[in-house]
Formats: sequence, C-alpha cells, structure tokens
Amino acid sequence: MAPNKSVTLLSGFYYYFFGLIEPISTLAGAAAGWTNTAKFFHDQIPSNSYIRALDPRSQTVVWQLSSCYFLLGMLSFVFFRSLRQAVKDAFIQEYMMKRYLACLAIADLIHVAVTLYGLPEDIRTDPMVWNAMTHGNINFTMFLFIVRIAWFTGIGRSTYGPRVSRTDKVHVQ
Repeated sequence: MAPNKSVTLLSGFYYYFFGLIEPISTLAGAAAGWTNTAKFFHDQIPSNSYIRALDPRSQTVVWQLSSCYFLLGMLSFVFFRSLRQAVKDAFIQEYMMKRYLACLAIADLIHVAVTLYGLPEDIRTDPMVWNAMTHGNINFTMFLFIVRIAWFTGIGRSTYGPRVSRTDKVHVQ
C-alpha cells in the first residue's frame, strides 16, 4: 500500500484530547505546584489538617515534580503538533503515536498504582473522602489511560498499514 501523504491520525477528538486537553491539564498541575506549593503537597493525601509552610526538602520535591509535569505538558504540545505537521505518511504517524502513547499508558498505570499505594487504607478504600487532587491522580489518569486504549484499538479513527513487529524497521526519509 502506498503511503498516504495527506492523512493525519491526529484529527478531531484525539487531536484535541492529546494535543490540547492533556497538555493543558499537565501544565495546570505544574502551575499549581509552583504557585501554591504547600497546598499542592498537602492535597496529595486528603486530611483535615493543613501544613502552612513546607520544609525546604519538601518544597524542592514539589517544585521538581512540577517541573516534570511542565516537561510532560510541553512534550505533548510539541510532539503532537510536530508529528501532525512534519510527518505526512499515515503509517509512520501511527508507528510513532503507538510508541509515544504506549509510554504514556504505562506511566498512567504506574502513577495510579503508586498513588493508591501511598494512600492510607481507610482513604484508599473510600473514594467519598478523596479530594480533587486524589480524584485527578486516580480517576482522571485512568480516563487518560482509557482514551489511549481507545486510540490503540482504533475506536473513532482509521488505522493504517500492517502491524509492526519489534524486528521490523521503519525508515523515515
């Protein structure tokens, strides 16, 4: 099958979701950690107590986490726009998207797992006491994972080319 030079896998819902909504939410998380560090730290585990000031070590960890959120947000903005603009071959777009989204899907599962593991059992097992941060870390991240799986299975989009095995090489010209 000859490469289709005018097709993009990043149109409609998936473009807006992966190229705008997800990066904006990630950048918002970075901003929250930088601008209200103590609240960001405190909200990681729901409780009735509140820490007004953090020790320098905790503050640095929150800022570093926020920098990671910022990096992920910028990567998403740049990657999806660059892929859409620079790569016109749908097979290569799909090949690259699969690898990028697979990394994010694995990270989604790890993020949810460590979040659940870190919660005290009485909070972990009672979503009614979760705060917005906990719901975001668990529910929104699982929603991201489900949308990635929908993309992998071809829901709402066209798929191109044969499956690529680990031994196949894709040559980008």
